[in-house]
Amino acid sequence: MLRFAVTLFAVITSSTCKKYSCLEGETHKLKPSPEPNMQECTLYSESSCCYANFTEQLAHSPVIKINNSYWNRCGQLSKSCEDFTKKIECFYRCSPHAAHWIHPNYTAGIQSVPLCQSFCDDWYEACKDDSACVRNWLMDWEWDESGVNHCKNECIPYSEMYVNGTDMCQSMWGESFKVSESSCLCLQMNKKDMMAIKYLLSESSEESSSVSSSEERACQKKLLKFEKLKEEEGGETR
Repeated sequence: MLRFAVTLFAVITSSTCKKYSCLEGETHKLKPSPEPNMQECTLYSESSCCYANFTEQLAHSPVIKINNSYWNRCGQLSKSCEDFTKKIECFYRCSPHAAHWIHPNYTAGIQSVPLCQSFCDDWYEACKDDSACVRNWLMDWEWDESGVNHCKNECIPYSEMYVNGTDMCQSMWGESFKVSESSCLCLQMNKKDMMAIKYLLSESSEESSSVSSSEERACQKKLLKFEKLKEEEGGETR
């Protein structure tokens, strides 16, 4: 009986931690909590895994660096490319749901977070004329003794570094992201994500590596209602 109780407690604790804890990175909190004074990443202000003062680094454009990682090794990012890069940084640092995709071998990392194809295509379009010197922004830098990143190779356009949006999303952050087969059960780093996350974090989604057709239909239905509501709100404010 005691063994059963201990096992049950472990299962409940593990499930609770997965649902309510944060990644174990150097800037992450132990648990998400409100951060009403965030200057960026406000999508996560009601429940954030980062502190508001972290977002000060992202608040001024152009962004030069985040901690010791410089974004401008091949020149300043264009505003459109910078905006997408911020969205990815905000998700990793601040999202209360990022830990659902925690890397099995590295508790500060994420693995196979499903991104929408449209998001990846738009990200690629925004950055294709910018330049980069590394393909994998997590692993390919040369790091000096102070932990500062430097180029190993010459700078080339994103359009030469990556074939398309899919290639960029699935390469730039290593194993962190994947392009979803679904057009709804995936993340776009905006308010629509809450609908997708509801189904992605559901028990049935955890038990299956593939998305069920019923979940897909339910998500699409919710998405249509959301878009219709936004259109109506837009009409009222005109």
